[in-house]
Amino acid sequence: MTWMRWAPAMERALYDPDGGFYRRPEGPAGHFRTSVHASPRFARAVARLLLEVDEALGRPEELALVDVGAGRGELLTGVLAELPGEVLARLRPYGVELARRPDGLPSTALWTAEPPRGVTGLLFANEWLDNVPLDAGEVDGDGVLRYREVDTATGEERLGEPVSAADAAWAERWWPVAEPGEVVEFGGPRDAAWARAVAGLERGLAVAVDYGHTAGRRPPFGTFTGFRDGREVPPVPDGSCDVTAHVALDAIAVPGLHSLWTTQREALRALGVSGGRPPLALASTDPAAYLRALGGAGEGAELTDPAGLGGFGWVLQAVRMPPLDVFERAQSLGVLPGWHTLGS
Repeated sequence: MTWMRWAPAMERALYDPDGGFYRRPEGPAGHFRTSVHASPRFARAVARLLLEVDEALGRPEELALVDVGAGRGELLTGVLAELPGEVLARLRPYGVELARRPDGLPSTALWTAEPPRGVTGLLFANEWLDNVPLDAGEVDGDGVLRYREVDTATGEERLGEPVSAADAAWAERWWPVAEPGEVVEFGGPRDAAWARAVAGLERGLAVAVDYGHTAGRRPPFGTFTGFRDGREVPPVPDGSCDVTAHVALDAIAVPGLHSLWTTQREALRALGVSGGRPPLALASTDPAAYLRALGGAGEGAELTDPAGLGGFGWVLQAVRMPPLDVFERAQSLGVLPGWHTLGS
């Protein structure tokens, strides 16, 4: 048996150059379905968001699109296909990913292991933070908060040493636990990773999209899980499967920035994605258009399903830029009743 805390176990299982899960040639799409893979409507919505950001920034000479956790470049490729030529001429796209540059990516896209610095535009991280390695802790029978350790070959867990002062302080601020058996997942590494990414924006909007939770709705027993070949599996950190945990979405917000949180359902509705069926009258006047619209409605319904992808959280943070008209309009019309301002 090889016992490790969860953070180093995740790091090795997911990113080891000699067999980490995310180094595999098939990429994430070979094992699980994200919004990017579910429908081109997601990329279309991100493209619209980028255009809103461009307008709010005054159409800068160079506009950046930074895709953090870019996988195999699916979102970048999809967004580029939706943009008008005038914007493409000014656009500098970045794919931020540890895996090698995928074949077929547009030549204009830069592929890098770290978010760029000093750029102006949109930074978008779709299902990235849930794979940033982190430790977990559990309160023992004596009320002591200890790290959980995992056997990297079997996924079996045990309690280890008491947690550090830094992790204890994070838990006290964001995820208090006191009763024996209560579990906390220490989000400090994710907060730091997001802060580093956002710091690369000179001006613009940073968006983190992930499944997660906020204060008052923390999961009492933790969220570590695995995915392989389209199925949820036990989170064994041996490189054979994805290992992921939900994100404390309110904790990641960088202090001092205008910050909003909502669900994907509400964000995509503001960006024009709907699961509503087309009018039946269209079926008699233009059957082909009706079938296309019906297919699009099904895709929109999947992206906005509150019990599925629509339940993901969106955290938006503005860096030296005015509010976006699309969200201001939506809020004024009451379209986004679930939007919340995140305090710093």
